[in-house]
Amino acid sequence: MTARAPADGKDAAWHLAVDQGQCIGSGMCVALVPDRFALPGNTARVLPGAADNSPDATLLDAADSCPVLAITVTDRATGRTIGPRPA
Repeated sequence: MTARAPADGKDAAWHLAVDQGQCIGSGMCVALVPDRFALPGNTARVLPGAADNSPDATLLDAADSCPVLAITVTDRATGRTIGPRPA
């Protein structure tokens, strides 16, 4: 799946979040996108300043790869959840 900008020409933006109550600290997100996630203890966190991003399929891969689906990728313009994608 390739991430695309909206057809109306507006800059697309995605928001990343990690549910701290759900995260088990597997580190899959850190392995896939080390410039966006960190594992400072038992749970992953979005790095400071890395929550808002341009569309990037690797972010969806990180959300999809989380074994407990603790990562959410949201379209900032619409509020629609983009990731994790349905299996």
